[in-house]
Amino acid sequence: MTETHVVTCFLRHRGDVLLLRRSEAVGSYTGRWGGVAGHVADDAGRDRTPEAAARAEISEETGLADACSLVRRGDPFTVTDAELGREWLVHPFLFDCNSRDVTTNEETAAVEWVSPTAILRRETVPDLWTSYDRVRPTAESVAADRTHGSAYISVRALEVLRDEAGLATERGGDWAAIAETARELRAARPTMTALGNRVNRAMAAATDRTPRAVERAASAAIETALDADDAAAETAATIVGGDRLVTLSRSGTVERALALADPESVLVAESRPGGEGVGVAERLAPDHDVTLCPDAALAHELATDAYDAVLVGADTVLLDGRVLNKAGTRAVALAADHEGVPVYAVAAAAKVSPDPDPRFESADSADVYDGPADLSVHAPLFDVTPAPLLAGVITEDGLLDASDVAAVAEQHRARRDW
Repeated sequence: MTETHVVTCFLRHRGDVLLLRRSEAVGSYTGRWGGVAGHVADDAGRDRTPEAAARAEISEETGLADACSLVRRGDPFTVTDAELGREWLVHPFLFDCNSRDVTTNEETAAVEWVSPTAILRRETVPDLWTSYDRVRPTAESVAADRTHGSAYISVRALEVLRDEAGLATERGGDWAAIAETARELRAARPTMTALGNRVNRAMAAATDRTPRAVERAASAAIETALDADDAAAETAATIVGGDRLVTLSRSGTVERALALADPESVLVAESRPGGEGVGVAERLAPDHDVTLCPDAALAHELATDAYDAVLVGADTVLLDGRVLNKAGTRAVALAADHEGVPVYAVAAAAKVSPDPDPRFESADSADVYDGPADLSVHAPLFDVTPAPLLAGVITEDGLLDASDVAAVAEQHRARRDW
């Protein structure tokens, strides 16, 4: 039996994935739904890497290659088709995509952006769910993500909840199993208030306590979360003025706000440990005058040059207006306050905590020191910035004052006892 290496690629946009229905122009599985797919070898039979093949197929079948970034490559697996006399060695991929503007070729009869759980209910190419299962987010990947901000990670957690609920719906699972998944997700990143609040929102909305209800509620919560994050960024862009702005760490909401505000220049701190500010600087560089600096030099930069405002994200907004964010935020706020530069935290209201006290996480000590000396390492990932150092917390509803924060916190408390 002939073994053929193939790729299956899932393009993800706003929680949905792209499915393509195969046309009569393809040699197998006509009329069935699949991801972007093709042989690893090119049309001339020349070998190429699976990732190169994946990117080439995305370009040929969707025209979205420039809009896609690789998220995960899954372990390959074998699909045997006795009728065709073929063994397909499938290499699965997941890409995040910033556009839905698909341009198809003759191999595709129709396209749809759908919840991945639709795969469970359609006639698909063999083992399409297995491909997705190998690249989809999990509670473990949510816990391990030290690159993205909490807005991004909270949406991934909702995707896990939705997918597990969809599986339970199709395979006879019950509420108890889905409730356990929800608890695992909340425990995966306890410092990320948005994650807990958004999972609680979905679970509380599933009033008939069935997996199908959770699947629907989680899908709706994804859309609500993404809309809130976008609106917070748009609001921040209208409130924060100036042509010279400063940021640190990585917040998707802040990045969108900066893109919309369109300043002349941006100063970005690298944000150790992790250095996720470097990626922010790289993404902003094509359209802005960007300067990247070490965290320790940020106070010096604020003191020796003129800046209009500092924008930071927020992993948690506490009841008294304090903000928990990536370590280094407090130092930046102190330096900015000394120079008279306003500091704004930008976050969706889902990041308001229903609890009064912050929770902290630490980085792996090896990220700071991996040498032979007998010493202790303290590497907090987050610190707390006092409210008086902030010009305000900008959400999708504008600037929150103390009473606004308290009202939002009460709404979050009401949802967590599902």
